[in-house]
Amino acid sequence: MKKNLSAVIITRNDSDDLEDCIKELSFADEIIVIDNNSTDDTAKIAKSLKAMVYNVGGLDFSYLRNIGKEKSEGEWILYIDTDERITKELKNEIVSFLKKPGDYMAGLFIRKNFFFGSPWNHSDRMTRLMKKEALIGWHGQLHETPHVRGNVYTFKNPLLHYTHDNLTQMVSKTNEWSEIEAQLRYQNNHPHIVGWRLIRVMITAFFQSYIREGGWKCKTVGVVESIYQSFSMFITYAKLWEKQNRALIEEKDYDKPNS
Repeated sequence: MKKNLSAVIITRNDSDDLEDCIKELSFADEIIVIDNNSTDDTAKIAKSLKAMVYNVGGLDFSYLRNIGKEKSEGEWILYIDTDERITKELKNEIVSFLKKPGDYMAGLFIRKNFFFGSPWNHSDRMTRLMKKEALIGWHGQLHETPHVRGNVYTFKNPLLHYTHDNLTQMVSKTNEWSEIEAQLRYQNNHPHIVGWRLIRVMITAFFQSYIREGGWKCKTVGVVESIYQSFSMFITYAKLWEKQNRALIEEKDYDKPNS
């Protein structure tokens, strides 16, 4: 039987969010989970909910999303993250769109963010629904972007993004993802980290969150989130410095004359 819509979820240790995410995708003809070497119950939960699970390693997120495309059998592909939620209104809009897409080949969502359960002042624009034949592929190792041929429709109802629910979860995720980001930067020969670079990335992250994204309008939540963004960038670049410094020490030890 021909499938119209495939939903693709990229996961890594997302057992807390995965069940709710999958249940909201019941309107899809198939659900594909690309599990990036989870060590918790992520894969088990996905299988129990009749999702097709593929374990794929590596740090290249475009590669993971492209694997999702390869495994999909639907005419259309919907990419969703585990901490994103589709409202009833958005689901109805997607279903109506797929019945009569016209000359559109992709769909763009306005993603409304929530931090600590409170709405954030800034929204993202994400192209996440596309006709399989129009999707050329995803590009970018970490902050991946889809390349799509054809016209893009903008959905009116927002996609909800519940990130940073509590500090314990935030610190755990930051420790995990900062290692990946630091490793990618190290592999790409990022300029050597010195003190002023650490200070600069922290100031830039705070300014982006608190000023440009309007975090100051969110009162205490805005202060906490913006400071945390600064901290997150510090951890990422401090880990990068650690990797670079360790490599320099090993190089010096290697160059020492044998006694």
